Amino acid sequence: MIHANNLCANIGANQVLRDISLDLARGEMLAVIGANGAGKTSLLRALSGLLPLESGAISFNGQSTNKVQAHQLTRAGLIHVPQGRQIIPGLSVRDNLTIGAINIGLSQSVIAQRTQEQWQRFPVLEARQKISGSSLSGGEQQMLAIARGLMMQPKVLMLDEPSLGLAPQIVQLIMTTLRGLADQGLAILLVEQVAMLALEYADRALVLRNGACAMQGQAKELLNSRELVNSYLS
Repeated sequence: MIHANNLCANIGANQVLRDISLDLARGEMLAVIGANGAGKTSLLRALSGLLPLESGAISFNGQSTNKVQAHQLTRAGLIHVPQGRQIIPGLSVRDNLTIGAINIGLSQSVIAQRTQEQWQRFPVLEARQKISGSSLSGGEQQMLAIARGLMMQPKVLMLDEPSLGLAPQIVQLIMTTLRGLADQGLAILLVEQVAMLALEYADRALVLRNGACAMQGQAKELLNSRELVNSYLS
């Protein structure tokens, strides 16, 4: 689904990505972990076309994305759920849910079908569909942000810190949902600062440090890796 080779990128005078390579296959959950400032968000932004590359190459579904704009990648099924949820305050829960699908031109019948799928996945959103999205709790807003991404028929779903600031039971619900989606064939790229949480649910992991790959491997193996502790915490 995604192949990235030797990605380098700068923000101003600071190099934020240093020769990062990764592959993500259909039905796989790849965790990207690391401390604050490691380059996790910058990597997502580069993959989704929001951060220009200095060098390196990205392909999605076998096609180069280096000259493809972010909105075109979204229409092609590369969906980025950013940190901060970005719920639109003046819109209802239902309108927040459907706005992305409307903007990419999905038919009303498809939108109706996918809306019902999200209600089934997150029943609390259906119960609160008429209230303002900004009135939801933090956990409910994160569910809404994920559901909004799923409305847009993703081939790859990329999420930036979905557990941030949430109660443990909500985190478990969200992570279990994401694992289930991967098991159904969705490719998921999960950026997460809570390393052990990400490794518990992911298939593989990439550990970033100072914008570079410190190590990578199978998630279950990294869970018990002293090298991970040294790379991640030092």
